[in-house]
Amino acid sequence: MRKIKILGIAGSLRKGSYNKSMLRAAQALVPDDAELEIFDLEGIPPFNQDLEADPPQRVKELKSKAKSADAILFSTPENNYSVPGVLKNAIDWASRPYGDSSWEGKAVGIMSASTGAMGGERAQLHLRQSFVFLDMHPINRPEVIVTFVSQKLDEDGNVTDDYTKDKIRELLSALVAFARKFSSE
Repeated sequence: MRKIKILGIAGSLRKGSYNKSMLRAAQALVPDDAELEIFDLEGIPPFNQDLEADPPQRVKELKSKAKSADAILFSTPENNYSVPGVLKNAIDWASRPYGDSSWEGKAVGIMSASTGAMGGERAQLHLRQSFVFLDMHPINRPEVIVTFVSQKLDEDGNVTDDYTKDKIRELLSALVAFARKFSSE
C-alpha cells in the first residue's frame, strides 16, 4: 500500500509559531502509512489576479506541492474571529486561475492552537466555509482545538501535552483513512 502524502500548512509566518509547532508534532506522530511535508508560507506575495496565469515561483511551489498531495493539514491561529490573512491569501493563490485549483477534491484536516480559551475554533469554521467552493473534503472529527497552547509546549516549541498529542494522532489517522477514499488505489 502506498503512503498517503499529506501537505501541512500553518496559518502563521511567525518564527516561533504555535501552529508550526503543532505541524512539527504531527510530523512526528504521522501513521506509518503516511508522510507529512510542511510548507512554509513565507515569501508568498499578496494575491494579484494580474499574475495568476504566471504566478510567482513561490506560489508555483505551493500549487505543485498541493496538487501532488493526497491530503492537506492546516494548522492555524485565529485572527479577529477568522482565518489569518496570510493563510487565506495562500489558499486564494493556489485556487487560481479558475479551473486550475490545487485544492479540488482533497481530503483536509484542520488543527488550531491559540493562547486563549477559544483555541481558534472560529478560524476553523471560516476555513470550512471556503472549502465548500474549493471542493475540498474536510473531516469533521476529531476536532483538534488547542487552547492555552503556550502551557502545552516546552521552551523549544515541542508539544509536551499527552492529550494534545493523542488528538493530533487521532486526526492524522482519520485524515489518512479519509484520503484513501479519494485516492485512485
